[in-house]
Amino acid sequence: MPNPRKPDGSVVTTCAYCGVGCGFKAETIRGEVVRMIPWKEGKANHGHACVKGRFAFDYYRHPDRVKSPMIRASIDQPWREVSWDEAIAHAASEMQRIQQKYGRGSVGAVSSSRCTNEEIFLMQKFARVALRNNNIDNCSRICHSPTQFGLSATLGAGAASQHFDSILQSDVILVVGANPTEGHPVFGSLLKRRVREGAKLLVIDPRRTETAESAHCKATVHLALKPGTNVLVLNCLAHVIVTENLHAPDFIAARCHPAEFEQWRALVGDPRYAPEVVGPEAGLAPEDLRTAARIYAKGPRSTIYYGLGVTEHSQGSTGVMCLGNLALSCGMLGREGVGVNPLRGQGNVQGGSCLGSWPHMFTGYRFVTDDAVRATFEQDWKLSLDPEPGLRLPNMFDAAIAGTFKAIYIQGEDPVQSDPNQNHIVAAMRAMECVIVQDLFLNETAKYAHVFLPGSSSLEKNGTFTNAERRVSMVRKVVPPLAGLEDWEITVKLISAMGYPLHYDHPSQILDEVARLSPAYQGMSFALIEKCGSVQWPCNPQAPEGTEVLHTQTFPRGKANFMLTGYVPTTERTDERFPLLLTTGRILSQYNVGTQTRRTGNVAWYSEDVLDLNRQDAEARGIQDGDLVAITSRYGETRLHARISEKVNPGIVYTTFHFAQSKANAITSDLSDWATNCPEYKVTAVEVAKVPVGKAPVARKPAEAGA
Repeated sequence: MPNPRKPDGSVVTTCAYCGVGCGFKAETIRGEVVRMIPWKEGKANHGHACVKGRFAFDYYRHPDRVKSPMIRASIDQPWREVSWDEAIAHAASEMQRIQQKYGRGSVGAVSSSRCTNEEIFLMQKFARVALRNNNIDNCSRICHSPTQFGLSATLGAGAASQHFDSILQSDVILVVGANPTEGHPVFGSLLKRRVREGAKLLVIDPRRTETAESAHCKATVHLALKPGTNVLVLNCLAHVIVTENLHAPDFIAARCHPAEFEQWRALVGDPRYAPEVVGPEAGLAPEDLRTAARIYAKGPRSTIYYGLGVTEHSQGSTGVMCLGNLALSCGMLGREGVGVNPLRGQGNVQGGSCLGSWPHMFTGYRFVTDDAVRATFEQDWKLSLDPEPGLRLPNMFDAAIAGTFKAIYIQGEDPVQSDPNQNHIVAAMRAMECVIVQDLFLNETAKYAHVFLPGSSSLEKNGTFTNAERRVSMVRKVVPPLAGLEDWEITVKLISAMGYPLHYDHPSQILDEVARLSPAYQGMSFALIEKCGSVQWPCNPQAPEGTEVLHTQTFPRGKANFMLTGYVPTTERTDERFPLLLTTGRILSQYNVGTQTRRTGNVAWYSEDVLDLNRQDAEARGIQDGDLVAITSRYGETRLHARISEKVNPGIVYTTFHFAQSKANAITSDLSDWATNCPEYKVTAVEVAKVPVGKAPVARKPAEAGA
């Protein structure tokens, strides 16, 4: 008699959660996924997994899944289920109507890093060939857009310089604004392994994270800086390096512009960046700053890993440039065990950046304003393209409130829950005449939608993801899409309905098109990935099976650039009314806004967002562990339960953002990175007060909060 618990099928695929991109074997019984087994041949994870990838897969069959397209005339009306043909035709006609009435630039689109490379590519193609504008953006705007800008400016490539396994040859590991133990746990385990083997660990983070200090891992130096002072502290490390002659003159002479180095040295060598000056402002001991700088510079193999604690600042791009400058000054690039590496938050954030979902760039980081580049796409797509950069996502929302932007197509994103200053986003959504949401669930943004297109989970589609180490891996269909179509098929239908006939038999053909139009993906194909298991770009005739380590001989522009990184304090400041600084992050068991993970058994480990505050701050406000507290900023108010924690210093509070009811983004500021508009999630001035018993936990609008 057959064993009813024995799997009758299995498919090797890639986890869709964090930027590690672990390989899994999805096992099925009678067409349902029953377990996810870490795949030993996965080059990103080598058979390891975390609690999200291993256990949080049931969301795909959750009762909340929407399985039929729906439309409505206005957001105060009930949804009406319709056929795919009717939904697509309605969405296309509304987009066309609005463009005819308000102009070609009155509509736009947003793609998601939860989607495959092929789907992201199609979304930017939708904007350019169907909408005939460049109003396309990706959710990487609000997390890692400064990475692309900052690393491109210094090193010439906006991506990780190393593969994950390179850390096993590092002597010094500098972690800045990241907690890989929780945010990228499989890589975090690899990091801890190397520390146990003898590598020195330097951590720059306002919190005493599990990476900085845990049972099996403790930082040699932990710089628990004041939020918002990243650039100041990184310039201070550089100050020590140049004033103590710890830099690498031979590397600088051979591979950088010496004149630029001298300009940079003059900047960071200024006394205002001395540890004795920086220390008191950043809340650090000057000697700790000197020690950290010396350890990094002396290596001999020092590597940098950083996260959203660097990028999500008003000087996010400058912070990334600081890291590039540090590595260049000490010659820590172009070999194993060194480098500068962003820890991308979502499974395909790197792909979201690479595949052209930018208002100013085509696929492969090439500018829409470049006539020769644009001609390449025009020849392939057989139509003329708009040479003017389009609107970034924040600009779309601003234009909506101003009355000039009237429709948006959002695939796999939930900006009402995830983008900063929630009340501003809601106002923008209400101002539009047509909001099209393509997702698995009726998320917070769908409350303001007029068309809902039911998407497919990563278990229901074919395609590829690009992880944080530039590794392109297969996403394979394990079960049929519950709504009948894969996400790429929906977008193809919509493009065709807009008047640009388009057809693909399989996502592999979309990747073939990407390869034709993107030098870094030139040799990439489904066949090659199947052969190799996964492939890291650049993949071209010079590297036919991909590239593990970048910048070994030269940089993309020949020589690297030292960028001037003067410190400009954020305008978000504490005062008597808002004396505390709020910073945000994530927890191990939950993923981003929680759309998927909180619909699984993972809520047993973490069922609500809480506010961490230091005992000193709690006692001053009469707050005890578990109390309901109101967190008020200049932008709004929300309520969470308090958790007394020694992981944050006095004056600092911390929360996650995994649950919609928490409304953490209702209180975050509308400040953003000067270069990319990446929001400053990590620095918000707030006050915290105990909520009297009997008061309901609600979020208030800024006006009601007295902002």
